[in-house]
Amino acid sequence: MATDRISAFDYVLGSGIPDKGKILTQLSAFWFDATRHIVPNQVLETDVRRYPAALQPHAEMLAGRSMLVRKTNPVPVECVARGYLSGSGWKDYVATGMVCGIPLPKGLRESDRLPEPIFTPASKATSGHDMNISEADAGALVGADLIGQLRDLTMKLYAFGTAHAESRGIILADTKFEFGLTEDGQILLIDEVMTPDSSRYWPKDQYEPGRAQPSFDKQFVRDYLERIRWNKQPPVPSLPDDVVARTREKYLEAFTRLAERDLD
Repeated sequence: MATDRISAFDYVLGSGIPDKGKILTQLSAFWFDATRHIVPNQVLETDVRRYPAALQPHAEMLAGRSMLVRKTNPVPVECVARGYLSGSGWKDYVATGMVCGIPLPKGLRESDRLPEPIFTPASKATSGHDMNISEADAGALVGADLIGQLRDLTMKLYAFGTAHAESRGIILADTKFEFGLTEDGQILLIDEVMTPDSSRYWPKDQYEPGRAQPSFDKQFVRDYLERIRWNKQPPVPSLPDDVVARTREKYLEAFTRLAERDLD
């Protein structure tokens, strides 16, 4: 179940974004259904009317923002695919000329398209930021064979997602996937999939390498918090109505363009 709460700089803010939980859930459901030919996933049911009887008293609260899923043992590595140089990847490149140990050509600019997409896993932190690691380090955590399978699935999913997003006028710069293992060892795609919270989406018609790009996520929230010079410590601020409204608009635009339908 996804709520409308929103976080920034590792803190949950005092204001929610109306319908954010529904947008993330329904966009994930769209991608889960669209990528079943690549990898099986966790989803058992998204229609609350077909949920178990014990959940029916809560149907109104659950509708549109929840899914019934298979339980797995989550793999403790985030599987990140990058097709563009941005975010923590850009910071790594500026410092080392590499991203997660992968050497890249000299002279790349922020937001440049990479010669080819790369797999850049991250360790899952119990608190604070996840840490970028090399594929070898990820293999040491979960096994080289498993990380090899997850790398291949990650790159296939990213290729599928980028092609669809581009057809809708959107650049999928990077995204992260999470996988789980069933009791019999089957790999399932879990968590959320290619949402604005787990991905970096840019409007294609505004793309201009050499700078940070406008995006379909919480950009207005981060910009506002920087503008008021919040020290990124409690107490956590609330957001003004215009920032909430503009953020909701970007989330909703990403959904309607990618899923090609209105929000339920």
